[in-house]
Amino acid sequence: MTSTGFLDTDTGRRIAYVKTDGAGPTVIFLGGYKSDMAGTKAVWLEDWCRDRGRAFLRFDYSGHGESSGDFADGCIGDWADDAEAVIRATCDGPLVLVGSSMGGWISLLMTKRLEGIAGLVTIAAAPDFSEDSFWAGFSDAQRAEVMAQGYTDVPSEYGEPYRVTRKLIEDGRNNLVLRSPLPLPFPVRCLQGTEDSAVTRDTALRLLDHADCDDISLTLVKGADHSFSAPDCLLRIAQAIDEVSGH
Repeated sequence: MTSTGFLDTDTGRRIAYVKTDGAGPTVIFLGGYKSDMAGTKAVWLEDWCRDRGRAFLRFDYSGHGESSGDFADGCIGDWADDAEAVIRATCDGPLVLVGSSMGGWISLLMTKRLEGIAGLVTIAAAPDFSEDSFWAGFSDAQRAEVMAQGYTDVPSEYGEPYRVTRKLIEDGRNNLVLRSPLPLPFPVRCLQGTEDSAVTRDTALRLLDHADCDDISLTLVKGADHSFSAPDCLLRIAQAIDEVSGH
């Protein structure tokens, strides 16, 4: 088993990552909001890539998993900086980005920052969720609490409540990707479960319609939930990676 490495970034954060060497393009898994690189999809894809002799990278954003920092102190811009730093430090040659939920948003930001992207796979992508899901769904009282107190707590299906901070909301507005041109000059495959209660198919369709891409498709998987981690879902992710990789 490949051991965990740590990258000390210029921002003073310490990012944990696991890199598997192999043939390119390097497959990079970008996880979701408050998830970590030990999740089912990340570990399964690592094994899948290793079995095929393919290079693979998984990592934890700051405030997640084994990386430094407190989750509530983070924001989209910070986590995008973390992703960019660890990718630049550990990966050479062409890249295939695999972005899950918030990682779908982060991966879209990476397409604006990194060269050599050969393909993109999104899984229940949640671009602009801080604005279109959190802020848009807040009551007037919750919005006032965020602005005055600096945060509000919202229920989560995955355990303890999410602490949504004013920093997350305001920084998110500086990183929106669905309000301006979004050129994606490489193959893109978007995967979405019909039983996803966190990200709706409307979000998936909005991304599909908004992206400027000659080779993009959206697959709706009946019955799949937000985790998209059932065996058939994992195989669909692998198939999508092969498609955008030209394998």
